[in-house]
Amino acid sequence: MVKQMKIKKYAAAWLLMPFIAIINGALREVVYKNSMGELTAHQVSTLTIIILFSTYVWLLTRKWEIESARQAFIIGFIWLGLTIAFEFIFGHFVMKHPFSVLFHDYNIFAGRVWLVFLIYILAAPYLFYKINFKN
Repeated sequence: MVKQMKIKKYAAAWLLMPFIAIINGALREVVYKNSMGELTAHQVSTLTIIILFSTYVWLLTRKWEIESARQAFIIGFIWLGLTIAFEFIFGHFVMKHPFSVLFHDYNIFAGRVWLVFLIYILAAPYLFYKINFKN
């Protein structure tokens, strides 16, 4: 029961993540995209979102202890699924981007590093589980 409650808390905590991502994207568009170009700005933005999410995940894991590697990966898979669903639902139906544009960020061979962030979202709960609780 306790493990399910923590997983539900972590699933609910994901709801703040899109706002963090939107703020990160807005900063990219307003502050540095014009000076460094779209591709470099995308890459820098991916790094900054990993840093911002790391801070958020660290705070969460300090508040709600992750009890096992299994629980950490369940949380990571939930976050990954929610992130991808949000990206495509919000990106297509709210921002009106065609799916071809949305899939473009997945093209690592074109220098698009969004997949690095998605792998990070999956792994972050486990990484912070190891850092915080299982040194």
